Amino acid sequence: MTHEHDVMITITVNDENHEVPEGSTVAYLCRDIGLDPEKVAVERNLEIVPRSTLEEALVRAGDRFEIVHFVGGG
Repeated sequence: MTHEHDVMITITVNDENHEVPEGSTVAYLCRDIGLDPEKVAVERNLEIVPRSTLEEALVRAGDRFEIVHFVGGG
């Protein structure tokens, strides 16, 4: 998805600055940081983002995300 001419925006993910191309979805962000969108809980600007909307929800400059991934085990 990233191209040489993409406009990059800065966001915060788990208290660290991160850049993604403008127009990225929350699902893209999850994959970009190495997480499966099906196995995460996402909070954007203190509001939960429903998993069913991650493919459509757009990331905006200045957004603050907390992303937690689920780990299976026994």
